[in-house]
Amino acid sequence: MNDPMTDGLHGQPHAIVERDGVRYTLLGTAHVSQASVDAVRDAIGSGAYDAVAVELDPQRLQALTDPDALARLDLIQVLRTGKTALFAANLALAAYQRRLAEQLGIEPGAELKRAVLEARQRELPVHLIDREVGLTFKRASSKLGWWGRAKLGGGLLAALFADEEVGEEEIEKLKQGDMLESSFGEFASESPQLYESVIAERDRYMAARLRESHGDAREVLAVVGAGHLQGLTQHLREETRAPATVREELESLPQKSSVPWFTIFLSAFVLGGFVWGFWRGGIDVGSDLLLQWVLATGVLGAIGCAIAGGHPLSILVAFVASPITPLHPALASGTLSGLTEAWVRKPTYADFMALRDDVQTWRGWWRNRVARVLLNFFLTSLGTAIGVWTGGLRMLGKLIG
Repeated sequence: MNDPMTDGLHGQPHAIVERDGVRYTLLGTAHVSQASVDAVRDAIGSGAYDAVAVELDPQRLQALTDPDALARLDLIQVLRTGKTALFAANLALAAYQRRLAEQLGIEPGAELKRAVLEARQRELPVHLIDREVGLTFKRASSKLGWWGRAKLGGGLLAALFADEEVGEEEIEKLKQGDMLESSFGEFASESPQLYESVIAERDRYMAARLRESHGDAREVLAVVGAGHLQGLTQHLREETRAPATVREELESLPQKSSVPWFTIFLSAFVLGGFVWGFWRGGIDVGSDLLLQWVLATGVLGAIGCAIAGGHPLSILVAFVASPITPLHPALASGTLSGLTEAWVRKPTYADFMALRDDVQTWRGWWRNRVARVLLNFFLTSLGTAIGVWTGGLRMLGKLIG
């Protein structure tokens, strides 16, 4: 005998969990499948559900339903609040999705967008149950070592510049997996820490959000990627802790030491070297050490800014800031030069609208003012970092020579 609750699911993978008087129908979808879009449309159209939950957070929903949202972004605020790397990560995800859409003729996440639109059209409550993508990225990054974070950043950067077609094997994995996991490429499967944050934690998080957000609904349709179906079903059935407790645990960031030990050590070494140079070697040795530090950090920071196509004023700021900012935990030369670049060459509406296309070509990064600010931030910071090691080693050689 057919179950009327599942007849409209088009044979898509699904699970049904009853808990606390609520029946959850978990519909596992492929993020690049028209069949999944049809299944979502027909399931909601059946009138069998009181509420709809989707594997989205507010930011991703806005990206799917409001194409102009990017043009309203305050880039200067992004730089000031230290979210530049996060912005670049979101941009890499958008670029990966764009490549999939062009190759397959369907927008990645179209079934999630359809679920929201269909539910709103029928005036059903819509619950966004996924964790904010920036928080997931931060938790994943915090669990990786320096080399792991470098590989993660390199993978995201490759996603920005890649223009070749997505391989068949990768597409098949995506049909049974998760968009965030796929966007990280092979590194996700090779890194247990990344898998834990990107997949396993989100299974627990979405189960908790389902339990605490259903309201008065007794029949809830949850539209999630097929890769989450098994884990989400397990946690929805077996988790005994209060959902708010689980959610708060998975929204927190690992506690880091509030003492910037590396900055303290670097400041003590550099400033101590200057004092030792003036005290033991007089004005000539002290001035030489100071000049070498300024030139090593300032010149390399300025070169990084210049390579990024920075305005002359941005290059000057990079040169002045690079010798100072490594000694201060709250300052970064890339941030200061990037802020200057965004102020002098304010990005236009057209720059934001063309950003996702421009970052997929090398020339586009220098042509687009938003992308050029990002380049300014990263290359100035890189130049300063190289200068710190170069200047520090030269100073050490002088001190022990």
